Amino acid sequence: MPLLARISPGWGADMRWSGASHVDIKDTFRQANGNTASVPGYAGPFKRGPATSARPSRSSEAAGTPSMIYLQKSSSPWLLVAALAALWPAPQARAAEPPPAADLAFFEKEVRPVLARHCHACHAATAPEIRSGLRLDSRVAILAGGDGGEVVVVGQPARSRLVEVLTSRDPDVQMPPKSHGGPLPREAVAAIEEWIRRGLPMPTDEPPAAGRPDTRAAHWSFQPPRDHAPPTVADASWPRTDPDRFLLARLESAGLRPVAEADPATLFRRIHFDLSGLPPEPAEVEAFLADPSRERLLAEIDRLLASPRFGERWGRHWLDVARYAESSGKETDFAYPHAWRYRDYVVRALNADMPFDQFAMEQIAGDCFAARDDRERAELLVATGFLAVGAKSHAERNRLQFEMDVVDEQIDAVTQAFLGLTVACARCHDHKYDPISQRDYYALAGIFRSTDTRYGTIRVVQNANPGDLVELPRTAGQPDGVPPLDARGREFLENQLDRLADQFASLTAGGGRPDPGQAIRNRTLVATFSARLESYAADGTPRQFAMAALDRRVPRDSPLFLRGEVEKPGVVVPRGLPALAGGTRPDAAESGRLELARWIAAADNPLTARVIVNRVWLQLFGRGLVNSPDNFGVAGEPPSHPELLDHLATRFVADGWKIKGLIRHLMASRAYALSTRHDPQAFEIDPDNVLRWRMTPARLDAEAIRDGILFTAGTLDLRPPAGSTVENIGEGFAAARLIARGQPLDETVFTRAIYLPALRGTPLEPLALFDAPSPGVVTGDRPETTVPAQSLYLLNDRFVIRQAEEAAAWLAEEEPNERRRAARAWLRFFGRQPSAAEIDAALDFVRRRGQTTKAWTELCQALWASHEFLARN
Repeated sequence: MPLLARISPGWGADMRWSGASHVDIKDTFRQANGNTASVPGYAGPFKRGPATSARPSRSSEAAGTPSMIYLQKSSSPWLLVAALAALWPAPQARAAEPPPAADLAFFEKEVRPVLARHCHACHAATAPEIRSGLRLDSRVAILAGGDGGEVVVVGQPARSRLVEVLTSRDPDVQMPPKSHGGPLPREAVAAIEEWIRRGLPMPTDEPPAAGRPDTRAAHWSFQPPRDHAPPTVADASWPRTDPDRFLLARLESAGLRPVAEADPATLFRRIHFDLSGLPPEPAEVEAFLADPSRERLLAEIDRLLASPRFGERWGRHWLDVARYAESSGKETDFAYPHAWRYRDYVVRALNADMPFDQFAMEQIAGDCFAARDDRERAELLVATGFLAVGAKSHAERNRLQFEMDVVDEQIDAVTQAFLGLTVACARCHDHKYDPISQRDYYALAGIFRSTDTRYGTIRVVQNANPGDLVELPRTAGQPDGVPPLDARGREFLENQLDRLADQFASLTAGGGRPDPGQAIRNRTLVATFSARLESYAADGTPRQFAMAALDRRVPRDSPLFLRGEVEKPGVVVPRGLPALAGGTRPDAAESGRLELARWIAAADNPLTARVIVNRVWLQLFGRGLVNSPDNFGVAGEPPSHPELLDHLATRFVADGWKIKGLIRHLMASRAYALSTRHDPQAFEIDPDNVLRWRMTPARLDAEAIRDGILFTAGTLDLRPPAGSTVENIGEGFAAARLIARGQPLDETVFTRAIYLPALRGTPLEPLALFDAPSPGVVTGDRPETTVPAQSLYLLNDRFVIRQAEEAAAWLAEEEPNERRRAARAWLRFFGRQPSAAEIDAALDFVRRRGQTTKAWTELCQALWASHEFLARN
């Protein structure tokens, strides 16, 4: 297939406004193919083929081609933007689809507590009187409106009456009224606005009606998994593994057949990206294609599983779930300079193939386990950074509110990540869908209130809630995150502190009152420089700190707060496990985290093994056996292949909870090796590929795109860095601003993307554009969007252009002969040999551009912007 025909929606070749090279490339391929009509999706200048979205429509899938845009040479940049924007449907156009899991998670975490705490007393079915005829406890009721008519325009908060009354200053209009607490906090209103903007996502299931038995505990995920014998299939020659037998049996029952396997080059590239997040080297491709046997493929899988690149790739998947970041987010976004130790712990644990039950227990309660030496003790403490890295509102002035918000965030992260349950939904009321009561929630809250979370941060303006850290002993063998402080550096810091002290003295001389802004700046700088100085020992050696969790000396239970409001404490609930776990109570002198960790990691826990097996399946096949990976509760989706899920979960536990063994088992299946080829009959019956008749087409994720560009340009630095840029910048809320203002990290740092700074308030553009998730919540399944900004970044960003220059120079150095150089580019960028027609088209483009280095640079950039480079399969 010619190069241009593989360019996906918006992924054009070079379309910088200074030239018309995109049209030149189109003309080149028109000549190569005979005429423009032979290019799939072509509909004339400034027209488009089939509509595209995050999920392809049936028409576009049936056509088997992506949508494409072509511009006449006279087309203006603004017309291009309009054309690209036309590809993206308005929010109402998507409202009829089931809400994505991420949107449901946003509702449960950010919106439902606001409605329950501030609105449901007057606007819910349980209210003594439904005021204004308006209910806000179901989507149908909200859309129906109240006595005054419509209250929400889906997708448009600015036109929604609900937002208008929430933000009104008129006491006769304002909601909630002063008699019910007055205006909502700014963050709560912002959450409501975002909820409306997302299309008003809410679960459609309703809890049991009053007086009817609650059968939710009988839900499939709360029952122990049991192994199932692989079913008998009609085509006994097709399956290679037991998962193949389960999948084929379902396909045969639906009257479907799987498509053919992917070609060897495609499959080889697939396993490299799935296991390392990087493309294969040209020499590796050539060696494999010379002998593309199954034995050679399995050997390559084993080699990649043993590579340090594996932990970096799969560590990134877990960091999404662990909502990892190096700053607090919320209003102030304070830096967490030592969070990187938890990141590196995850990478080490996965490379070492740590059993997942141990991996889970260490992150929840590592500090509660005995350690053989300082090295192991430090690892266990660093592991509990899982509990410390969550988002926090440091500006909150109510200390109890801050504490309970941290506890809530920890409960949410632990139960979603390991159990696939949204237990935090029970903070304000009994869980609407799962058998988790408000008492269960506050029994867990007591466990985390009895935990001393060491997240750090210095006391400065807007940080009403600073914290401590844990100092690790030098004998623990942990790496330093910053270089030693020499005498000159110490002198500089001490001089700065002396200068600031003199400055403040002059501001207050004679009893005067300093300008508030000057005073705040002075105190902030004093705190920042002091923190930097205190991070070194007297001899200049860096002190090693970690974010961690420890048991408090005196544990404390939590009252049940009415509607989750800390001003309304009720009966004290003894800390313990939820009723679902038997309601075990910890020893009076302990927090209970150890008991919680052991229950979560127990072989007979019905959820944990299923949840992690499903997470692994999702990463390899593009869709989970349970398509709501963070919600296995009643409001989540049922498994598409329940017997296969249970078979894998029981095998996983029996095999020692080993992630690498599970991955190898799944990658050895014929199902994993299937091509992405379109089959009209199968698509008509199963358009979402739930039955696995092919490998689901998918785009590479943000990190793989960025690392792949660097790798193919020859500029990727595979050495893991010591520490983090955030630690080098230091404490305080200035860290995010410094990075945003003065350090274009996507252009100057060439380590793997997992090691780039992860600041909640300052996401890096090349990652955010390609759907890297917000680290505010647990994210088991990233969204995949197609938006104009992605193509514009690949076509115009300085980083991409500079890397294309490096790639062109490297190719020229490797291969002076232009024809062999073009073939080398295909091997490096796409992992396959090009056809003669593709080489001819590429060389024709280079000749038309003057056979210059710039022409080869533009060709490299076009290859990166092509669908084939950006696609996983």
